[in-house]
Amino acid sequence: MIKPLIWLIRTTVFLLVLLAGPALIAACSSQSGQSWRDADRSSAGIAPLPDQAEEAIVQVYGARAYNWRGNFAVHTWIATKGRGASTYEVHDVTGWGYKPVRSRPGEPDTAWYGNPPMLLADLRGERAEAAIINIRAAIDVYPFANEYKAWPGPNSNTFVAWVIRQVPELDVALPNIAIGKDYLADGVLAKTPSGSGYQFSLNGYFGLMASIREGVELNILGLNLGIDPLALAVKLPGIGHIGLRDPWMDRSTWHKAPVMEQVSEAN
Repeated sequence: MIKPLIWLIRTTVFLLVLLAGPALIAACSSQSGQSWRDADRSSAGIAPLPDQAEEAIVQVYGARAYNWRGNFAVHTWIATKGRGASTYEVHDVTGWGYKPVRSRPGEPDTAWYGNPPMLLADLRGERAEAAIINIRAAIDVYPFANEYKAWPGPNSNTFVAWVIRQVPELDVALPNIAIGKDYLADGVLAKTPSGSGYQFSLNGYFGLMASIREGVELNILGLNLGIDPLALAVKLPGIGHIGLRDPWMDRSTWHKAPVMEQVSEAN
C-alpha cells in the first residue's frame, strides 16, 4: 500500500513542477480578459519593406499564443518574399477558417494577438530563392492539411516543423515551448527540425530529442524540458529557453538580423 502512495506523491510533485512554468507565466500575463478583436496585430518593424529589399527573403517567426494558451506555448509561422516581389506571403496554420493551412499576402512580422513576434530565422538572396521553391512544394503535400488539434497536434507548430524538415535551406531550431513541433507525420522516429539530430515521439504526448542545435529535450504530455549545451541554457515548460546564447538563428545569417526579445520572455 505504501509503494503506490509514494508513486502517486512523486507523480503529483513532478506534474506540479512541470506546470510551475506556465503558472508563473500566467501570473505575469497582462492578457487576461482581453478580446482578440482589440489585441495588437501591428507590425514589429523587423522585416525590411518589400520596396527596400530587392532580394528574396525567408523568415520564420514565433510569438506567444493568444490568451491562456500563451502560458504554455508559442505560435510559429513562415514568411516569404520572392526576388523583386511587392509583398510578403505568410504561411501558417490556425484552428479557425475553412482550411487550417493558410498562405496569403500580408505583413510578416505582426504581433500575434497582443504578443510581440521574435525572429527565429532569416534567409536572404539565392539561398532564400531556393528555400521558397521548396517551401511551396512542402506546403502542397503537408500531410495534415485538413486537420487541426491544439494539443498535442497537429497544429501551427507541427506545420512549421514539418515544412522545416522538408526544406534543406532552413536550419532552424524551434523553441521548446512550440508545443506540437514533436507531432510526427509518420512513425515515431524522425530527424529534428534543424536536421542536426534525431527524436523519438509518441504522437506528441511523450518523446525524447537529442540534437546539436536543439540540445536534449524530454517531452511529457507536450511539455518540454531540457538543456542546450551550445547555448549554455536550460529549457523549461511554459518559460522556454533561459541561457546566454541565441539557440535558434541559422548561424550563417543570424548576424544580419536585428536583436529581438526572446520568445520565452515575450508575454
